[in-house]
Amino acid sequence: MTAALEAAECGRDVVLVERGPTLGGRTALLYRYFPKMCHPTCGLEINLRRLKGNHRVRVLTMAEVVGIEGQRGAYVAKLKIRPRYVNESCTACGDCATAVSAEIPNPYNYGLDQIKVAHLPHAMAYPQCYVLDPSVIGTADADKAKAACRVGAIDLAMQEETVELSVGAVVWATGWKPYDAAKIQPYGYGRFPNVITSLEFERLADPSGPTGGKLLRPSDGKEAKNIAFIQCAGSRDENHLRHCSRICCMASLKQTQYVREAHGDGAKSTIYYIDIRAIDRFEDFYQMVQRDSTVGFVKSKVARIAVADNGDPILHGVDTEGYHRYATAHDLVVLAVGMEPESNGIKLPGDLITDSSGFIEGTPDGGMCGAGSASGPLDVNRSVQSSTGAALRAIKVIYQTAREEA
Repeated sequence: MTAALEAAECGRDVVLVERGPTLGGRTALLYRYFPKMCHPTCGLEINLRRLKGNHRVRVLTMAEVVGIEGQRGAYVAKLKIRPRYVNESCTACGDCATAVSAEIPNPYNYGLDQIKVAHLPHAMAYPQCYVLDPSVIGTADADKAKAACRVGAIDLAMQEETVELSVGAVVWATGWKPYDAAKIQPYGYGRFPNVITSLEFERLADPSGPTGGKLLRPSDGKEAKNIAFIQCAGSRDENHLRHCSRICCMASLKQTQYVREAHGDGAKSTIYYIDIRAIDRFEDFYQMVQRDSTVGFVKSKVARIAVADNGDPILHGVDTEGYHRYATAHDLVVLAVGMEPESNGIKLPGDLITDSSGFIEGTPDGGMCGAGSASGPLDVNRSVQSSTGAALRAIKVIYQTAREEA
């Protein structure tokens, strides 16, 4: 969004291509930012207002780039656009969701709860337009949704379409995805219900999340008051992700404050860490958390997790400050999973250079470049800075191409 807006506000026409039904990416799924602990609504609302007021940005949702041909200054991008089954007449009234009964796992809560097959992805969704899950097509629920819509916005005949765009430069802002915690077998994610990821915990803490903001453990709905945060879950590990994901330490420090807010002095958070990487202005936040009496730190790479009869995860390892073994029970374990580029697994243009982790650097001629966390593991603030730089590089390509042609 930042790269598109910066380029558009410099007078360039931009097509913003989003694979999902709404803009905002993983930022829209955060409960709060660090270090100010404010809600992402702050930044998203400003960008959405800028977007709505700028006619130079064309937004295509549920669209995916399937091929790019050409060269610097003259590319043809082929897009595949999936059907939403709801057209632009939608007023977001919600009648279609009321009419249907079928549900699917809610992707915006990482499958922790269910959502109707006709739904608005989340309150800050842009465009403010409902979407029908493809599984509903051909069922009675599809007909109910269509009949309930008073403005004729439900279009069950929508088909996938392919479009081609002629563009001068390409900014890859495809974002990141959490490393698959199930691959870290000693931690039992997917087998032990009370071992969750930091992203899932973020949704649990959010009042608009699956538990209404209550920190309830999945196995039995019991309030989690004694919570372990395991750092570098997949990061800095030759068997998983070689790189440091950079946001994990700060994310866990932030999440200890969710626990304190939920339970006051009765809360207990323990961070198991290799080392804490809180740089620049984040150091003050780290020191503030260190002074919190409800937060403890154990310098250790947790070796494995077992489960007690009551469902409590038991962490086993060696505390390297004193070199003594521990077997400590907690109500809930939160894995600070690493970041890997969302573009991993996507077929990219052959001349697009990526680093050893798959993060996008760009093409040798500068016609394509990476932005935000597609270019490296970055927090929201640094992603915005990166995206502004990417927009300037793209504008430079257009300007130089125009000069060459003249």
